[in-house]
Amino acid sequence: MSAGALPILQVVLPLIAAPLCVLLRRSGLAWAFTTLITWCLLAISILLLIRVMAGGVISYRLGGWAPPFGIEYRLDAVNCFVLLIICVIAAVVAPYMRQSVAREIPAPRHNIFYAVYLLALTGLLGITATGDAFNIYVFMEISSLASYVLIALGPSRQARTAAFQYLIVGTIGATFLLIGIGLLYTMTGTLNLADLSLRIREVSDMRPIYAALAFITIGVLVKLALFPVHIWLPNAYTQAPSAISAFLAASATKVGAYLLLRFIFTLFGVEFSFEQMPLMEILMPLSLIAILVGSIVAIFQNNLKRLFAYSSIGQIGYLALGISFGSTSGLTGAIVHTFNHAMMKGGIFLALGCLVFRAGSVDLSTLHGLGRRMPFTMAALIMGGLGLIGVPLTSGFVSKWYLVQAAIEADLWPVAVLILFGSLLALIYVGRIIEVAFFRPPPADLQAMREAPLQMLIPTWILIASSVYFGIHTDITVSVSERAAEVLLGTPS
Repeated sequence: MSAGALPILQVVLPLIAAPLCVLLRRSGLAWAFTTLITWCLLAISILLLIRVMAGGVISYRLGGWAPPFGIEYRLDAVNCFVLLIICVIAAVVAPYMRQSVAREIPAPRHNIFYAVYLLALTGLLGITATGDAFNIYVFMEISSLASYVLIALGPSRQARTAAFQYLIVGTIGATFLLIGIGLLYTMTGTLNLADLSLRIREVSDMRPIYAALAFITIGVLVKLALFPVHIWLPNAYTQAPSAISAFLAASATKVGAYLLLRFIFTLFGVEFSFEQMPLMEILMPLSLIAILVGSIVAIFQNNLKRLFAYSSIGQIGYLALGISFGSTSGLTGAIVHTFNHAMMKGGIFLALGCLVFRAGSVDLSTLHGLGRRMPFTMAALIMGGLGLIGVPLTSGFVSKWYLVQAAIEADLWPVAVLILFGSLLALIYVGRIIEVAFFRPPPADLQAMREAPLQMLIPTWILIASSVYFGIHTDITVSVSERAAEVLLGTPS
């Protein structure tokens, strides 16, 4: 089935647009151009997902060279769904950026900011679309380098420290990934993922393949920020500009989850990963620890950005837990949670950006009574928090339902109990915010506080409303997630 030039446009469009942004000296023009590009990418991602769901895999050969000798973009239900997530977040965050960036970043750097944002987007889209293992590494470096710059542009001096910490940890993770890919190439003589998945079976009993799985898994877990290789995430999310905190929280770790799915299930296969190698015994305990540690540490945070950064570590635990089951229910839960968490956490960090815009801070001590002064912002923040808890009629409930179902199917009742316990911990830190914002009197200097601008509120509520809508109408997200799980497990219906 031919999809024309859509797969390559998905990556080339932001790559070409990035340097053009540098030439647009006026901040408004750079912002408008960036917004236009992100909405074009969203339209492309929707068309690609529709075509894949209707007709199966799309293969695009770069330069007309047939794979495995040439580089191939290979799109199925798994990466098309992730492409859609990235593009939805990028398109919603772009309109929000204008006022947020104007407040937090000096005007002479605005065009540079938008150019680097498009480069980060290029990297994430390239990782997801490519069918070549080495290209995954190349695009990971593009997205990572751009992310370091975006974080360093944060308003405080600590932003540079956070970016440097991310640089060190990210470089180590990328090195592990590259070593693993090198081992695979040495043993199979190919870098094409589809070809690798066939050739790897002939040498799957050799030690370099075991080492390759270990190196690649560690490198991807750094990108995913799963405990205990999560140390870059709290400072990065806290110190980055507000719009970038939302973009990274909603997209970057989701690409890490995609890579883990792609390498474990498509490349190495279920039998090798879960029977020859003890991946379940490694991933499941780390995931459960991440859920508990991330949620418990979040309870004691006073800075809301840092609080929800640690909350993300816990939510990443749910993603990895679903993967660790290696079952249809578990993968469905992990994939649907990838989408749901992107909507919830993206909306939450956009709401935090609204607080920064008006109150100048996201410390709990400065937010007393703010629910009365900024009711729409605080309502969005609380609705997103309810989704993290997994309250019924929110999308977070759908994710946890499938994860609990996977635990019960595997006869792992203690795991199901820990999933529910994690929700109770989330209730505590969300409850702290509700108590401060709505049940404490506002200080005198907040009496004249106004709501955030509509240009920031509308994108925030688009994501929060989506998290509620897809908690009630689950047909689209669950059906695509189930199809993706079947593709990964090699059991198409």
